[in-house]
Amino acid sequence: MDKKERMIEQEIDRRKFLRGLGLGIGGAALGIYEANAASDTQTMEGPAMGVVVHSYWARWNSKTASDQYPSFTNALQLLRHCKEIGAGGIQVTLNDWTDDFTKKMRDEREKLGLYLEGSIGLPKTEADVPRFEAQLLYAKEAGAKILRTVCMLGRRYENFHSAAEFQQFKTGAIHSLRLAEPIVRKHKIKLAVENHKDWRASEMVELIKLIQSEWVGVTLDFGNNISLLENPMEVISTLAPYSFSTHVKDMGVQEYEKGFLLSEVPLGQGIVNLSVAVALCKKLNPSITFNLEMITRNPLKIPCLDAAYYETMGDISSSALAKTLGMVRERKFEGKLPSTSQLTGEQALAFEEKNIVDCLQYSKSKLGLG
Repeated sequence: MDKKERMIEQEIDRRKFLRGLGLGIGGAALGIYEANAASDTQTMEGPAMGVVVHSYWARWNSKTASDQYPSFTNALQLLRHCKEIGAGGIQVTLNDWTDDFTKKMRDEREKLGLYLEGSIGLPKTEADVPRFEAQLLYAKEAGAKILRTVCMLGRRYENFHSAAEFQQFKTGAIHSLRLAEPIVRKHKIKLAVENHKDWRASEMVELIKLIQSEWVGVTLDFGNNISLLENPMEVISTLAPYSFSTHVKDMGVQEYEKGFLLSEVPLGQGIVNLSVAVALCKKLNPSITFNLEMITRNPLKIPCLDAAYYETMGDISSSALAKTLGMVRERKFEGKLPSTSQLTGEQALAFEEKNIVDCLQYSKSKLGLG
């Protein structure tokens, strides 16, 4: 075979190897890969990390009157601010865009030299498809090449209370993606489905393979699946081969009486091996985008010691619970996990901004992004 054929064959073999790791077939090999990837990261360069709109949990449409942290009420304001703090782009919702606003976003994005990703809701029925296509066209006109979406708002262990309910959701999600796929294929824009505390990693792979489209992949969230009793690095290695975009976050964990607490924490302070995760994603997809999702809020309670938690979790093994609780105990966050309930509106806005800026600085100095 010629050189090009050998390169293609090597790439296929490497992707198969990494998918095997993600399915839990080779922990020792993953350790070797982590060491190599961490070394690669020291010299890796890329555009600055972008910011997901949800990082501005408090400031987006804030009701707090603040001179220093005025409310963001539209994507244009967010875009300009993210340029000021050194981000490379934004991922933002597309609600209520118009022709005029889209033109302003395109012109400003081009002037500032930032990238744009849209966040879009899936069509549930045929009647929703025109709305989906209209929002897609606004995003594309403004310069977006990727649209992030989710199959579910909320959390699997809170939204559903039986296997039948979850199966109904799964059927609806597949239907929605099948409605969306011809539209994204027609307009040549990538649709990236987030692992949003709904799908375990193997279920997400099954979903993407079922749709079987080069235009439908994953927004890889680095931390969400800890809530579903999965190790973050195993999730990342499983989903990275299918990913177009990411939600970069680090996670802090602590025990509580019904399970464990889970919080986004500033990059470098939690349990996610960020340098390895970034290196792996870059190797598999050099054009992948890295978007910061640093949500400053109260810790989430993961009630994995309650029987009700398992009503929709299928045949999850007891070893998954044991491994997760072992990880929580071994790598518990030192000190108090971030929270905002004790803060005034102004204090919460300031805390949020500091966390985002600190994360962007970390991404530049430690992850080679920007």
